[in-house]
Amino acid sequence: MAAEQKEMSFLGHLEELRWHLVRSAAAIFILAIVFFVFAKQVYTHFLLAHLQPDFITYQLFCDFFNLFGMDSSFCSINFGEKKLQSIKVTSQLMNSIWSSLILGVIVAFPYILWEIWRFVSPGLTEKEIKKSRGFILIASFLFFIGVFFSFYVIAPISIQFLYNYQITEAIENSFTLESHIGLVTNMLLGVSVLFELPVLIYFLTKIGLITPAFLRKYRKHALVVVLILAAIITPPDVASQVIVAIPILILYEISIRVSARVIKNQEKNANKS
Repeated sequence: MAAEQKEMSFLGHLEELRWHLVRSAAAIFILAIVFFVFAKQVYTHFLLAHLQPDFITYQLFCDFFNLFGMDSSFCSINFGEKKLQSIKVTSQLMNSIWSSLILGVIVAFPYILWEIWRFVSPGLTEKEIKKSRGFILIASFLFFIGVFFSFYVIAPISIQFLYNYQITEAIENSFTLESHIGLVTNMLLGVSVLFELPVLIYFLTKIGLITPAFLRKYRKHALVVVLILAAIITPPDVASQVIVAIPILILYEISIRVSARVIKNQEKNANKS
């Protein structure tokens, strides 16, 4: 009888999880439909915005570097008159569908977190629920900071460099629609997830896989990894690499403090009990 109740309980949890996933998927698809309907505006003002020489980031970087008397390629942005190539019959349609879905996931992220929270919260104590009420707000804030940073910093830096990089004049750059949109959307998602580092460290510390001592011990290693990543995704100049590396290093330091706070709270609760 007990096994039967346990099985029913397990099946009930699966059914509940299924509906949370269905509602999350529905939110993504509804937003994707909206983005697909307004695909022209989305591409012109968002996904292809970095190909405009007057994009705000290029102007700000030019002014910033000039302020310190430094020459910068951002002051002479030139993508020429070339257009992105669509070499398959279905390229534009499929690209707009996938881009709409990815943007749907990005915009629906807070709602997806809320659905996850609704599924997990019944298994938490009142004290745990009270302490973690700000989870959705903090995680969503970090995620959209990542979107903002990716769109206005990493994407324009990378696109400006990659579009103008040329081994020899015998090779002509002619990029496809898929490669450009894939670059932008992958950056948006990848960097946004990277900005969830403090949240990830919080949960890893909670379950005992990470400690602040471990993070401090490998701080120098993390610095090297961050600088390598910054060198890969930015032009080969120190200023651009620093611009990208600083926020990631700040996130790492925040993660150390988050981990230390979790350990401190766990020790305090252990002493009380």
